[in-house]
Amino acid sequence: MAIAKVLGIETEYGIAGGPDYDPITSSSIIVNAYAQQGRTRINWDFDGETPEMDARGRVDLTSFAPIVETHLANTVLTNGARLYVDHAHPEYSSPECRTPLEATLYDVAGEEIMRRALGIANDSLDPAAAITLYKNNSDGKGNSYGTHENYLVRRDVEFAHLVRAMVPHFVSRQVVIGAGKVGAETEAALEHNPTFQLSQRAEFFEEIVGLETTLKRPIINTRDEPHSDAERFRRLHVIIGDANMSQSATFVKLGSTALLLAALEEFGPVSFPALPRSPVHAVRAFARDLTLREGVPCDDDLSRSAWDFQDELWHVAKDYVGRTGASAVAESDEVEFILTQWREMLDGVRDDRDAVADRVDWVAKLRVVNGYQERYTLRDQDAKLRAIDLQYHDIRPSHSLAQRVGLRRLCGDVEVREAVHNPPLTTRAYFRGQCVARYPEQIVAANWDSVVFDLGEGPLQRVPMLDPLRGTHELTAELLETSTTANELLDALDR
Repeated sequence: MAIAKVLGIETEYGIAGGPDYDPITSSSIIVNAYAQQGRTRINWDFDGETPEMDARGRVDLTSFAPIVETHLANTVLTNGARLYVDHAHPEYSSPECRTPLEATLYDVAGEEIMRRALGIANDSLDPAAAITLYKNNSDGKGNSYGTHENYLVRRDVEFAHLVRAMVPHFVSRQVVIGAGKVGAETEAALEHNPTFQLSQRAEFFEEIVGLETTLKRPIINTRDEPHSDAERFRRLHVIIGDANMSQSATFVKLGSTALLLAALEEFGPVSFPALPRSPVHAVRAFARDLTLREGVPCDDDLSRSAWDFQDELWHVAKDYVGRTGASAVAESDEVEFILTQWREMLDGVRDDRDAVADRVDWVAKLRVVNGYQERYTLRDQDAKLRAIDLQYHDIRPSHSLAQRVGLRRLCGDVEVREAVHNPPLTTRAYFRGQCVARYPEQIVAANWDSVVFDLGEGPLQRVPMLDPLRGTHELTAELLETSTTANELLDALDR
């Protein structure tokens, strides 16, 4: 039986400018500026961070786990999110959300938080050292940074079944949720000299399954760090995805993946399409195929294009919804909205791209690039076209091309402003965010599954939160409202 698909997104933002053009310094300025303005200096608790744990249950001597950088700027926000420096990028990790639409809202709230942080930081800098942030996934020089999704999955689902079911989705979903890209950066992609690709990230993937996230990137990441009760839950850490400017694309990315994971838990992998014989070749080839017709050989001796895969997977999800209602993913109206948007976007990219240019990032971007190229008679991959590509992802409204192409909005301004400051009501993020807002002077650190209090005397006290569906508004609001101090809260929890 499928469990609730608690989910969220981590986004590393591209960064340019800043003092001495140092991205680590500039990223730290961004994070610290927002933390100081928001009057939250809650540290991140690194206890329990286990990036070296491999879901395959063995040590892979050819892989290197991500380095946990405990010395860089890091804080917890009142909306339950984490804002920090990851390598050389400011990263916003959304709070845990209960539905794809809620997770989309908190991803959009992350954009607003980054805009506010950027404004505060640049107000303190010399104009010559101003910083610019981009919600994209590569710097045009061969370096890629991630937009990672996370989904709660039953621990007893065999990891091999996750690979079997989800590889077809992850290699093909770029046809509807790819962010688009002018040209190429990696040696493998440059051999084909593409003028435009559907995805920013696809060319950077080199393995089918693996532990790493920055080298030898795998289609299925094996990092086994549940941030919850490890006997009951697994966190599927998805690193093969683009940062979307389109809210509809983000919603379909999260919604389609959540539905397929729930279908896998409910019925197993038997109804999923066969694997491509070479998934790494497939994900790269699909990115370059603007016709959406190029097929790859599969294990069942059939040939499928990315569109074919997505069509079959949509029917898997549709069947799951029809047979179960899909309450593990969302309420019925939201589930139907996922299926409707996914179907319209899938059909539109094949039959009528203009009809989905308000929802599919790569279609919207390609229209702008082609229009600019024709207007100024530019050669393919002209530096000006690459600049157009980058400007699409600029988070400043006055500079962002994504703000000008008529993308549909799913989240209103008022609810985004609310989500900037307040956590979701539906997961343990509510308890975390409320504690940070109410008792900031008595919290020394927090992470996804605990909050650590310092009451001024005695040892530090850790409040564990191993179930993502505990700590909700329904379960803790009254407790928090009646506890004016952290001491009162912990006394009440003890009782």
